[in-house]
Amino acid sequence: MIKRYWVIGGEYEDAAFGHLIPGTETMSGPFDDEHKARTEWTRLSCCPEKSRCATIRYSIAAETLH
Repeated sequence: MIKRYWVIGGEYEDAAFGHLIPGTETMSGPFDDEHKARTEWTRLSCCPEKSRCATIRYSIAAETLH
């Protein structure tokens, strides 16, 4: 069983994180291992221009390939 990892997210309408603002969606990947995905998550989440905005959120999603 092979896993691939994706970093997904963007800027949300409010701090409830229910709806992304159209056009801000981001998807990075696939990554072969979780460490590489976590590095990308850190880059996206902690960059100075984005870290000032409390409504930007990214997550790591795993995909299992058969």
